[in-house]
Amino acid sequence: MRLFCLLLTTSFLVGHGFFAPASSTAQEVPFDTPPTDSDPLVLTVDEALEIALLNNYALRQARLDVEDADAQISEAWGQVLPSLSASSQYTRNLQEPNPFAGSQAGGLFDSFGLIDWLAFNEQARTDGRPGTEPIPLDEFQRLRQEGLGEAGIGTDDGNPFAVPNQFQGGLTLNQTLYSASAFAAVRGARQLREVTEQGVDRETQRLLSDVRETFYQAQLAADQARITRLSVDRAEETLNETARRVSQGTAPKFERLSAEVQLSNLETNLLEVENAAESALDGLKQVIGLPVNTPIELRGSIEDLAGDDLVRQVSIDDALARAIQNRPDLRQAELAIELNEIQRRITRGQRLPTVSAFANLNYIGNVPDDRQFVLSDPDDPFSFETETRGFFDSSFWDPAVNVGISLSWNIFDGNQTSAQLQQNSIEIRRAEVQRDELEQGIVLEVEQAIRSLRTAAQRIRSQERNVETAELNYEFAQRRLEEGMARPIEEREASQQLDESRLNYLQALYDYAIALSALGTAIGEPHLPFESNDLFRFTSR
Repeated sequence: MRLFCLLLTTSFLVGHGFFAPASSTAQEVPFDTPPTDSDPLVLTVDEALEIALLNNYALRQARLDVEDADAQISEAWGQVLPSLSASSQYTRNLQEPNPFAGSQAGGLFDSFGLIDWLAFNEQARTDGRPGTEPIPLDEFQRLRQEGLGEAGIGTDDGNPFAVPNQFQGGLTLNQTLYSASAFAAVRGARQLREVTEQGVDRETQRLLSDVRETFYQAQLAADQARITRLSVDRAEETLNETARRVSQGTAPKFERLSAEVQLSNLETNLLEVENAAESALDGLKQVIGLPVNTPIELRGSIEDLAGDDLVRQVSIDDALARAIQNRPDLRQAELAIELNEIQRRITRGQRLPTVSAFANLNYIGNVPDDRQFVLSDPDDPFSFETETRGFFDSSFWDPAVNVGISLSWNIFDGNQTSAQLQQNSIEIRRAEVQRDELEQGIVLEVEQAIRSLRTAAQRIRSQERNVETAELNYEFAQRRLEEGMARPIEEREASQQLDESRLNYLQALYDYAIALSALGTAIGEPHLPFESNDLFRFTSR
């Protein structure tokens, strides 16, 4: 027989048979080729629980919340770890203003030619050669222009300080040395992850309870359909017997008609309960995360839960103590208070200074379009030549390195931080109120579960006796009908009473199972009910 290939692991069973913590990685249950209608997947309640722990949609989303919390921790650490950034920039200067316009600095640079003329004349007077005599300024300038013309060098009257191409690239390193808000944010992110983990644990506990409830509900619906089918079979036998007696003339015809009406009504009921059983299976598939079109069958019956070892004495004090110890949502509420206190420390840290160290490394280039330079002969001021420099020539590019420490301190922010601290204090008190409300809710939940458990146990014992009495009454009715001492209607009434007793008994078993599961969930130990046929019990108060 071809079954689904269920890759289920038992690595998540820890402690008292409990399942994996929220941080464990879970994979969806893979399937091979879908089974045919003749090959359904047969499940026990434990197998349904294992599949649900892997495939349940809500639990998978809760685990994603834990992964998101891990990412938030990394983000918080990013505020205190070193940061390195790179930047680059290119600027094309289409037109730059004269930086000395409107000032006396321009005349200073215009006098550079005059200084060269004075230096030439001074050298001519002192070199001791009769052929070299001082010359007028206009003659000096004329000879320089001729020398530039002979070298093929034109003059540029533009802005000598303009650089058409500017390049800049660099690295910036920053390291936070002290930031109260940043360090508190790291602690807050870790606290948030723990809060999320507790939420996953509580979601797991609720899931176990939901799976058991839907599984037992599906079993109950299947048993109800089975009992209804037995009623239909008995009604058919009664109809055949009544028809035989009518044909023999020993019973009136209306008894056969009455039996036909009862059979028709039972067949209608059977269709309804069978549809309810199918719907219950679909509900189970939804909870455990199986595709709705997957055919499944449940192993066992709700009657398998019957036994003599029912919980008779349950101490509320012990139950509450275990609930306080085990409930993840209560721990989650405590962590929420601590998380709000950390948030207040983060806000308070905004009043303190932030100290950081930095280092900058830049490489700056000022590259002209015309990289041709005019060089004069040191022995002849009227002789010139040109030199072309490369794009990456060291005369165009310069490094710049600087390091330092920065301090930032928000001395006054218009009392915004004070207002935020007041809000944080309110959130802490609100979280404390929610914690207290949850504690009272747990007390109520535990007490209601214990009352339901005791009531269901009493109903089971009562319905057991009712079923025995109804079975005996039906046997007597059958014998009396066979001996002709009873009417068929008496036998049908006895059959109906038997069916009602059995259905009530099954309902009591189901209610007991649900109450026991609810008690386990209320005290934070959902793995306890019906685990290896060992029912948990407390000592009486």
